[in-house]
Amino acid sequence: MYAYVKGELTEVTVDFIVIEAGGIGYRIFIPGKTFEYLPGIGEELKVYTYLHLREDVMILYGFLTKDDLELFKLLITVSGIGPKGGLAILSTLEADDLRFAVLSGDAKAIAKAPGIGAKTAQRVILELKDKLSLEDAFEKKSEHVALKQNASGANQVKNDAVLALTALGYSSTESMKAVSAVAITEEMDVEAVLKAALKHMSLV
Repeated sequence: MYAYVKGELTEVTVDFIVIEAGGIGYRIFIPGKTFEYLPGIGEELKVYTYLHLREDVMILYGFLTKDDLELFKLLITVSGIGPKGGLAILSTLEADDLRFAVLSGDAKAIAKAPGIGAKTAQRVILELKDKLSLEDAFEKKSEHVALKQNASGANQVKNDAVLALTALGYSSTESMKAVSAVAITEEMDVEAVLKAALKHMSLV
């Protein structure tokens, strides 16, 4: 139903983001790894989406690349893994790392995801190994490297603030989410972003 949502990033929470497009706020659940690459509040963001329909609710899951979305779709075809499980795996392993883990039979890496046991991890490898190729792994890895380089180049202050928070003892996920919730302007330095992020964390 929705191929992607493109609009203004208006909210970042522990589990999801909100993008406003056409006067509608879309609540989109994203992998934990994605928070590292989010722009500041008020900036434009394009997210590739998957709509999960249940009897009582509709849930949007979002990803920054088509490759992440396609891997998510593959993951939820594995018996015993629903959208939450797929999101948990992509929150623990980035797309290229997951692909290499499947192709190399590294069940331990996959089993590190919350709620994913050893048997389920083995099932992921068994059911997806023939659907992935080493050639695709290297090709897609270069795309993700480009994404990271663009993000780090445009958001150096943001990344430095995240590092500062982790140095203070906060987890990387907590740090990324707090900094992503700050409306960072060109005038703000690392110290200003850090103060705003700490203030946000105290209000959550």
